[in-house]
Amino acid sequence: MGFLGFLLLGLIAGAIAKLILPGKQGGGWLITLLLGVVGALLGGWLGGLIFNAPLQDFFSLQTWLLAIGGSILVLLIYGLIVGRKSKA
Repeated sequence: MGFLGFLLLGLIAGAIAKLILPGKQGGGWLITLLLGVVGALLGGWLGGLIFNAPLQDFFSLQTWLLAIGGSILVLLIYGLIVGRKSKA
């Protein structure tokens, strides 16, 4: 899968991650979608590194789960960072 495929996958994974993790992470939908792209790349990289997962298929369930999991992880980390800054 090419860069544009990961970009589209990340945008959709970010939206799904936002639906799974509702709340105030700050930044709105645009930041959430951009973090979704970062999360999809991170999830794909970690999945390939740890599980030796092939990520060539856009419609593979494994690819989607890794992208959504990475997006959730990045959203959680972002929420912790932004939450600490706003309380100080």
